[in-house]
Amino acid sequence: MPSLRPLALRAATDQRRHRRVAVALLGRYMLSDRQEYPCQTVDMSPGGVRLTCAVSGELGERIVIYLEHVGRIEGTVTRLLPDGIAVAINATARKRDKIASQLTWLANRAVLGLPEDRRNERLVPRQPGTILRLEGGREIAARIIDVSLSGAAVACEAELPLDSGLTIGRTPGRVVRQFKGGVAVEFRLPLSPDRFDENLVL
Repeated sequence: MPSLRPLALRAATDQRRHRRVAVALLGRYMLSDRQEYPCQTVDMSPGGVRLTCAVSGELGERIVIYLEHVGRIEGTVTRLLPDGIAVAINATARKRDKIASQLTWLANRAVLGLPEDRRNERLVPRQPGTILRLEGGREIAARIIDVSLSGAAVACEAELPLDSGLTIGRTPGRVVRQFKGGVAVEFRLPLSPDRFDENLVL
């Protein structure tokens, strides 16, 4: 029956697309209590992810996860495990294809000896002017030199101590390096690749 062949091919394609990849990505997640917790992936597919984490939540609970190299994903808790949780990812077909491409790249990176993910290359936003808000409430005018998914280099006149917390615009982070005329800031959560272009506003 020739009409069954396209269905079989499509099913095989879907199965391949949802094959789990063993990949260890650091991240953070939020449950319905809106608290943030650290996590690390054990394996992942475009349809689901297994996390090592300390706070498991409840079955069926909505979860938002931010993963390095992948960005923001949403889902629901489907299994409670001794050392973490399994999550079903809620995403459009386009987003699932994007996750599949990212996972393929990550799986092949070590084998092919590729450099760091091209998604983490740095760009200069069209609107570089910003405000740094320190934990004590002080505000400092600054200019973004360049930005990546995981952090930014910022020019400012103030000397900011290492590991001090601050917010660039509306993006929280911490100072990880000092240089003449500015600091390097690591974001508390990685930016989503979906919004990573020159029109980015932190």
